[in-house]
Amino acid sequence: MNSNFVNSAIGTLSTWPAYGAGQSIIQKHKPCAESNIRSPRSENASAVSKPRYLEKLESYLRRELQALDSAKIISQELRLQPYRDVFDFFMEDFKTYKPLLCAIKNEYEVTLAHQRERIRSLEPLKAMLVSVSEQCDKRIQEIYEKEKHEVKTLKMEKDNLLKMIDNLKDEKISLQAQVSKLQEEMEDVYLKYRNECDARKLLISDINELKHQQEDLRLSQDHKEQGEDPVTLAIALRMAHSDLAKTQVELNTLKADYGDVVPRRDFEKQEKTLAVCVEKTELLQKDLSQLQREHKSLLQINQQVVQERDYLSKDLEDLQRSTSPGPLWEKCVDIFPEIFQRWSKLSDGKTSGQLVDVLLTELGKRILKDKDFFPGMGTGDNVPIHLRHEGPVKNLKLSLREMYSIIKNIWKEKFAADQQKGRQLSLSEFLITYLQKKFGEASVEWSYTLHETCRIQLMNEQIHSFYKVLMAQVSGILLTLFSA
Repeated sequence: MNSNFVNSAIGTLSTWPAYGAGQSIIQKHKPCAESNIRSPRSENASAVSKPRYLEKLESYLRRELQALDSAKIISQELRLQPYRDVFDFFMEDFKTYKPLLCAIKNEYEVTLAHQRERIRSLEPLKAMLVSVSEQCDKRIQEIYEKEKHEVKTLKMEKDNLLKMIDNLKDEKISLQAQVSKLQEEMEDVYLKYRNECDARKLLISDINELKHQQEDLRLSQDHKEQGEDPVTLAIALRMAHSDLAKTQVELNTLKADYGDVVPRRDFEKQEKTLAVCVEKTELLQKDLSQLQREHKSLLQINQQVVQERDYLSKDLEDLQRSTSPGPLWEKCVDIFPEIFQRWSKLSDGKTSGQLVDVLLTELGKRILKDKDFFPGMGTGDNVPIHLRHEGPVKNLKLSLREMYSIIKNIWKEKFAADQQKGRQLSLSEFLITYLQKKFGEASVEWSYTLHETCRIQLMNEQIHSFYKVLMAQVSGILLTLFSA
């Protein structure tokens, strides 16, 4: 290798191409100085040719590029490869600068790789951008076509509307002309009609005048034939009209002045009626005053009687309390401690007789509740019809609701039967018939249960009254009332 190119061992570089290839450096010199004047021959001698290694590298690079050009390869990566090879050769020969050159090359490679990655990552975006651009262009084209069609349609509608407006304007002008013509014709017709109307009125006036003249002529001829003077008759007629007007004025005056006046006979009649009414009112007022006084006196008497009654009632209670002390009902609590609260409610406000009934009712309920069978009373004549039976009878233990229901139905059926037969049957006879019809063989059990339950219900007026009627302890009138 030429010593001017490189010395690998020493690591010095040639000064070419700064002063090679026939190039020279024009140095500063003083004008007209001999030392600065050189011949062309000496300048050519100082020229240095290219190093052989550089020429080899350039020759290699040209061959590779020509091969790529002949193969018509336009890939930038392939065109970059010869330059890489040349740079690698250059680094291999210059050991001293190889690390720096390798670092430079690596940095360039990293930068190129980074740029490739960015380009590769942007490729989908580019494709998407192209796709979106195409879609937008297509959409814009469609909108443009649509708007173009709409604009075309609107223009056509505009032209049609303009034509219609022109037609309407022409029609309006023609109608205005027709209206003007019709107005003129109407004026002419109205003028003719008015003239004709005036002529008709004049003609009618002339006809009436002729009729009046003819009538006057006929009247004058008649009066002449009768011997009366027409002038006198005309004066008499004028006076009659004048008297009629005066009479009408007087009549209107009388109506205005006396239209609201009552006739005297009606006034006198109303006065008599008023006097009679006033007299009756005075009598009624006197009677009312007397009744009020009597009412006050009766109220006073009533108050006195009430006071006397209260006083006598108090005296009676004191006498009863002092003469016959009542039984100690508190003993019932000691005998029946379990029914203390119930006894307190039942005995509240009751008299001694009522308390006895309450006690008997409660005892009867307890006894009846514990009894399962009733002893039969036999079939004797002294036994009521509904109780005639031999042997024990089962106790059905009916509740008050069942008792109310069956008693109500019995009264209803008995009342209907009495109405049908026209006479009153005894409740005992009807009861056994009703129970046999409704319950059959169990009629005796129902009869005994009803009888015993009604018998002990001393405090229940409705049920115990049924027992009294059943045992014929009340009159027929009470029976009728219960039946109703």
